[in-house]
Amino acid sequence: MIDFKNSSVFKLKPIESDKVREDFHKFMIDGETIFAAFKSVRDQVVFTNKRIIAANVQGVTGSKVDYTSLPYSKIQAFSVESSGTLDLDCEIEVYLSELGMVRFEIRGSFDLILFNKYISQYILA
Repeated sequence: MIDFKNSSVFKLKPIESDKVREDFHKFMIDGETIFAAFKSVRDQVVFTNKRIIAANVQGVTGSKVDYTSLPYSKIQAFSVESSGTLDLDCEIEVYLSELGMVRFEIRGSFDLILFNKYISQYILA
């Protein structure tokens, strides 16, 4: 469950951009594109060229979904940490004004170097 108020770690697995919830595309503005997508059991997070959008699926049936948008303009700092020999997860941390630190723990194969290039381009622009 993605709860930005009560939790700061989200364990996610990379997915292809064409496998994201169709709902995400309804929220995106003209010119906005997804460059990275992740999922937990029911929740998903996408990184676009404008913001981070998280879908928190709620309830037993999953028909209720909370969407949280984190614009890059509110990110004050970020860090990426590669996986190691014993720790196979990589981590992405973003520090947002008013919200604090949000950590995304990524499991599985993921190109952190390319991700860092993209997020740097959008946050530092």
